[in-house]
Amino acid sequence: MKIDILTLFPEMFRGVMESSIMKKAQENQAFTYQTIDFRQYTTNKHQKVDDYPYGGGAGMVLMPQPIFSAVDAIKQSESKPPRIVLMCPQGERFTQRKAEELAKEDHLIFICGHYEGYDERIREQLVTDEISIGDFVLTGGELGAMVVIDSVVRLLPSALGNQQSAREDSFSTGLLEHPHYTRPAVFQGMEVPEILRSGHHEKIEKWRKQQSLKRTLERRPDLLEDYPLTDEEKKWLDR
Repeated sequence: MKIDILTLFPEMFRGVMESSIMKKAQENQAFTYQTIDFRQYTTNKHQKVDDYPYGGGAGMVLMPQPIFSAVDAIKQSESKPPRIVLMCPQGERFTQRKAEELAKEDHLIFICGHYEGYDERIREQLVTDEISIGDFVLTGGELGAMVVIDSVVRLLPSALGNQQSAREDSFSTGLLEHPHYTRPAVFQGMEVPEILRSGHHEKIEKWRKQQSLKRTLERRPDLLEDYPLTDEEKKWLDR
């Protein structure tokens, strides 16, 4: 996968993109990325990328020209249209399903805004997706883009040491993940459930599924509304 990030602050991405799983994923050739300061594409002699909004009001609005020009430059070498993601608090709320959808793409372009907002023509004519990571406002789209990129990259083949880990994560199955334990078996009087030490894989799998259902019911019952429960699972939840 190829990822291009349009931002006025490229330096913000270095720590995230060059550490931990993100760094390993690049070493494993799961993806490549580049940050692009779209200020470099402005035709304004003062390198302005924003201006006052028509009609008045507070704040500054990002002008369309620098962003359109930057995207056009990226697309010149592409035979297949990329997916262009606008990070925006007005966008679709980001979910694991959206991450799985984006992980199937060959090329993603992220647009990270600052200031009051974007010229509406950017939304209408340029982007394919508008994404929000939650009902709150950040100073810019960079942090949101990092969150989305991280969740997408970890789903790519060879990004994780064990790809099964991504398939079993919370939300990937439609439920919250079951509890995890490791050594020692007893810590400060607290014991690891005996079933996990039994070596009986079928019983362990059943216990984990029940715990996943229980945790989802307690913490995120809304997720069960669309989850295809079996008759056995319904009875277990009722109990």
